[in-house]
Amino acid sequence: MELDHPSNYDGLAYGMVIAGHFHERDTYSTVRPDGMSDWLITYTLGGEGYFEAEGCELRVRAGDVTLLKPGTPHRYGTPQGKSWHFVWAHFTGGFMDANLLPLDALTIRQIEQQAVRERIYHAFLRILSDSRERGPYWHELCLGALREVLMLLAKQQTSGFDPRIEETLYLLAQRMQETVRVEELAHSVGLSASRLSHLFKENTGESIVEALNRMRIKQAALLLAHTNRNATEAAHDVGFQNYNHFTRQFRKYIGVTPSEYSQSLRSKEQRPN
Repeated sequence: MELDHPSNYDGLAYGMVIAGHFHERDTYSTVRPDGMSDWLITYTLGGEGYFEAEGCELRVRAGDVTLLKPGTPHRYGTPQGKSWHFVWAHFTGGFMDANLLPLDALTIRQIEQQAVRERIYHAFLRILSDSRERGPYWHELCLGALREVLMLLAKQQTSGFDPRIEETLYLLAQRMQETVRVEELAHSVGLSASRLSHLFKENTGESIVEALNRMRIKQAALLLAHTNRNATEAAHDVGFQNYNHFTRQFRKYIGVTPSEYSQSLRSKEQRPN
């Protein structure tokens, strides 16, 4: 058993970030009867671990993000007969947006979407690399990656969507330029095509095709407004193969045709201040 106290970290400068990547057997245990002076965040990659705080023991498994608040007496480790594979980071909250930090002493969030799991994992990889390299702006880079993880947790709490629909929306945005097939999306999120279509409509109020077209048109409008792309180029950039279809969808979501939209933008630019 490792008996660890917050004083072990007191020598670190205010705002320091330290991180690690552990794969521990069931002999691993950390006890802090007085809590810590900083936050602890862990992300379980595999196996099983436990956290005990305020008289309650909770298990963590792959996809679980855990946050321990400063000053919380606790213990954590690997359950008997198990192994625990996880990444972790200690950080002080003074440099972090207060609204992103939980109020509870111990917070455990299960991340079900594969895309979000991958983003969190890669954020931790950046934290590990930057905190060890200590190159220029290493601290700011670590905080940026930590903030990304916390914002992903906050997004999950506030969206209200089924995790599989969140995953589908991410895949639509990621594959915007491609020909998107509902069957492939359904396979990616572990549903049948009919079940995904029903659940998507129930959660978002629109069909998968409508959501994709809305994303594409909003992106096309941004390209027309802020780049030198013309309407034909913008249509191709966002995945429309048929320009007439693009025009119809543009009018549906923006209220005017692409040419009318571009003309209104040029008029605004030429208008004297």
